[in-house]
Amino acid sequence: MRLKLAILFFFIHTLAHTLAVQAQDPMVKIALLKYSGGGDWYANPTSLPNLAAFCNSQLGTNISIDIPTIDAGSMEIFNYPFIHMTGHGNVFFTAQEADNIRTYLFAGGFLHIDDNYGMKPFILPQIAKIFPEYELVEIPYTHPIFHQTYSFPKGLPKIHEHDNLPPQAFGIFIEGRLALLFTYECDLGDGWEDQAVHGDSQETRLKALQMGANIIQYVFEGD
Repeated sequence: MRLKLAILFFFIHTLAHTLAVQAQDPMVKIALLKYSGGGDWYANPTSLPNLAAFCNSQLGTNISIDIPTIDAGSMEIFNYPFIHMTGHGNVFFTAQEADNIRTYLFAGGFLHIDDNYGMKPFILPQIAKIFPEYELVEIPYTHPIFHQTYSFPKGLPKIHEHDNLPPQAFGIFIEGRLALLFTYECDLGDGWEDQAVHGDSQETRLKALQMGANIIQYVFEGD
């Protein structure tokens, strides 16, 4: 127990130091999570660079459009206050990886998991592995994440249709702070991609980018 507390303190100190450095550094960095299990963690390669560019132009942020890929079990995750995860298929975290992500989120980090269609049955057991004592709950439309620079009074926008189901946002809250966001039946990441990839209308892509900007703004500015 003492060893775990010491490790947690070290990770919290590391993340706090990273955030302090980034606050002074005009270039903020976000990252893509690589995971095991066979799922295509590398899907939507243009999405995060496009989201970063949109936030820079519309919110006045200075986020690097060079997006690094980090392993779930690496301590490198503590260098990034926002981590994005996507894919269509199987996801698996080892006990060490689950513990690493848990410590990162308890230390103030944020993980956005965007179901690119087909991920839900695989990711839910892995979220439970990370947070066995927490419940993944649906996020109400009144939550600040839907009401940053851009207002989404009905929650997530619908970007792609799959099973004729409404888009939903679920989350894990740590002491009232949304630390893990799971977006389902929405396909935000597809909407962030280059227009030629999916052929989405400019209106649809704009909604996706605006909701993504809200997530980024919530992570960096809070409520």
